[in-house]
Amino acid sequence: MDNRQDTNIAAELALLVALATLWGGSYTFIKLGVATIPPITLIAARTAIAGLLLLAVMRARGINMPTDSATWQRFAFQAVLNSVIPWTLIAWGERHVDAALATILNSAGPIFTFLLTAMVTRHEATTPRKLVGVVAGMAGILLIVGVDAFHDIGSGLVAEAAIVAATICYAFAAIFGRSFRGLDPMAPAAGSLLAGAAVLIPASLVFEQPWTLAPSLSSILALLALAVFSTAAAFAIYFRLIQTLGSVGTTAQAYLRVPIGVAISVAFLGESLSQTAWIGLTCVVIGVAAMTIPARGPASVRTS
Repeated sequence: MDNRQDTNIAAELALLVALATLWGGSYTFIKLGVATIPPITLIAARTAIAGLLLLAVMRARGINMPTDSATWQRFAFQAVLNSVIPWTLIAWGERHVDAALATILNSAGPIFTFLLTAMVTRHEATTPRKLVGVVAGMAGILLIVGVDAFHDIGSGLVAEAAIVAATICYAFAAIFGRSFRGLDPMAPAAGSLLAGAAVLIPASLVFEQPWTLAPSLSSILALLALAVFSTAAAFAIYFRLIQTLGSVGTTAQAYLRVPIGVAISVAFLGESLSQTAWIGLTCVVIGVAAMTIPARGPASVRTS
């Protein structure tokens, strides 16, 4: 008997917005964190704290982690694609470029996911509507951030390339994440984070000697917020959405992440929005809807 339960699409889209908010705030947290904590150490602490927190929640819920080596190998591979490489690259990049620029460069995830899905895996239908969603979303991003966001592009070319490379890693991670169907969403979240921490902590000890650091209070608080909210909570939502909205639909949160990230910058960093922000936001919403709302059938999706 099919044990899958209908999930209201409105609830899934609400989770998409929540994920975009949690990850939209991560750029500000990273910027504050790397001010006094070096990149590898920041990300090692982020993955370790978040992984242990999710593991504790799983135990409280009575959910057991898989113990077979094959699943943990997949957790490790997911960690490389979704945290070890991209988060370290972004953290390093934000030492050299503004958080706003990092946000827009990192928002190209759905484009890479769409292209990889269309040309390589073909596990999701490539429709004109999704293509429209990609175009509309990117148009909205350009309108919201504005041409001025690129005024210093080139001065931090290597850092910008690193953030784009992180974005490509995210695209592969979104596709590979579908292989965890059948597991509670927290299992691959916690497993991949713990696997990532197992790689990053030794690297931090060797290359950055964290015991010699004197981080500021703002960096420590930013790290805690990054680990608890933008990582532990966000990962649990992320792996659920991979199973319900699909990889392209889930990475569409990158479009929402831009206006939300800008709003957070306005509130906490004193930055201002461009006059075209509202038009851009409309394009973003259209893009997300085009890439996530089912084209036919009842207004629901199914989850394992």
